[in-house]
Amino acid sequence: MKAMKVLIATRNAGKLAEYRAILAGLGLEAISLDEAGVDPSRDVAEDGETFEQNAHIKAIALQEAFPAGWTLADDSGLSVDALGGRPGVYSARFAGVEGKGPRVDRANLDQLLAELEGTPEERRSARFVCAIEMRGPAGEVLTARGACEGRILCAPRGTGGFGYDPVFLPVGGDRTMAELPMEQKNHISHRGKALAVLMPKLAQLLQR
Repeated sequence: MKAMKVLIATRNAGKLAEYRAILAGLGLEAISLDEAGVDPSRDVAEDGETFEQNAHIKAIALQEAFPAGWTLADDSGLSVDALGGRPGVYSARFAGVEGKGPRVDRANLDQLLAELEGTPEERRSARFVCAIEMRGPAGEVLTARGACEGRILCAPRGTGGFGYDPVFLPVGGDRTMAELPMEQKNHISHRGKALAVLMPKLAQLLQR
């Protein structure tokens, strides 16, 4: 039986790799926007005030571009207590640098460390948050939210992952997200936890 294909609303190679690894373990095949032939000009402005609002905005646009199949959109980011919850929905553009990729990731990470300079360890608590909205060809809508608690280190560690992973140390762990093997990271990550909530809902819906 062929795996059900799910179109993922991202052009971030790191995020797509994580989704592919997680969904493959659930018997689903993640496909990219480029593989589906979705025009980059269809990318939408993520101007919501919450992760859920941005996930919804992207989900609506993605379904319009790919109405015959299942689609999945998310918005995720880092919430730091000492910064009043920032960068939050602005995580991907925290440093004000345009574009995507390692250069932008590094600029955002450096901005985070600069704003937390001098903040003691006990006040560096933070969490990764992910809100997901999944839509089906018959109008089905599923939502889920996941979070991974941790704290921000004073300097990056590790070469894996992307974004803020090198400075995020999960609660109870001794390795940053960038130091963890993909399988272990996906097990504890905000994205993995959101999908763990979402998948039973999907399975129940498909059995109807």
